[in-house]
Amino acid sequence: MTTKKQVFSEKISIAPMLDWTDRHFRYFMRLITHHATLYTEMVAAPALILGKKDQLLQYNPEEHPVILQVGGSDPKQMALCAKMAAEYGYDGININAGCPSSRVQSGHFGAVLMKTPELVADCVAEMKASSPLPVSVKTRIALEGTQDVFQALLHFADLVQQAGCSHLIVHARKAKLNWSPEDNRKRLPLDYETIYKLKKSFPDMPISINGNVLTLQAAYEHLFHVDGVMIGRVAYGNPYLMKDIDALFYNDRHTILSRTEILEQMIPYIQKNEQYLNVILPHMMGLFHGTSVSKLYKQTLNNRNLEDIISFLSVLKASQCP
Repeated sequence: MTTKKQVFSEKISIAPMLDWTDRHFRYFMRLITHHATLYTEMVAAPALILGKKDQLLQYNPEEHPVILQVGGSDPKQMALCAKMAAEYGYDGININAGCPSSRVQSGHFGAVLMKTPELVADCVAEMKASSPLPVSVKTRIALEGTQDVFQALLHFADLVQQAGCSHLIVHARKAKLNWSPEDNRKRLPLDYETIYKLKKSFPDMPISINGNVLTLQAAYEHLFHVDGVMIGRVAYGNPYLMKDIDALFYNDRHTILSRTEILEQMIPYIQKNEQYLNVILPHMMGLFHGTSVSKLYKQTLNNRNLEDIISFLSVLKASQCP
């Protein structure tokens, strides 16, 4: 009897972004796409173990599928985090082995882990042993200065696959340690071809590509070469661009909410979480990006006054704005 190969569900995902992809943004994003996989912002393993785990792991049930991203390098700590993620009902757990910032390096996680792929593999193995959740890894193609980029990435991928990694996400740039993420993004070139080549070497391990994917058309083209595409900054700055994900990539042609309808559906959520008004509203700034009301909309949100937003919504509905 043969078993049917599991269909990979993460064709499109929204990248974990520190200070951006919190539970409020994820709730907002779920009004735009039902199917794209959402990731939490990175949580440090020691903070989860020693800190307020309820606060750090809280999410809205509407967010599924949602994956917890953790930064850490101690296999036993990471195993505890995987166990917590399962207990809280997350759909998966992801290891951050790609962030180049010095703040992350000081905790010995992020891109610095590319120096010790065996340790990353040990973390994957311990996490798999302690939790039923799929364990994925997010990394970069190599560290800046690596002599043979492809061989280094091949070795990294081989080790984590053998350890039980269910999904490898590769940002298509090298990582320069001690440079900021912004400097890495602006000063280092993209290299998609290396990830395409990697996928050919690992036909049975799902591999996603990340890095400067700015349109759904670009995502579509990447999917000829890899299994999934992770979209980052543009999903935050212009979230309504994601409205066609469900139809294009998941064959779900449900009625798409207009921008005005999304804003209207966010009002009860904001009322319920009004103590977080200053956190929620910045995540919504890009909703009317590129429209005639964008400037006025941003000014209204910047007032940080719920009544002003409700009044703005009434004007939008009366004028039948998009």
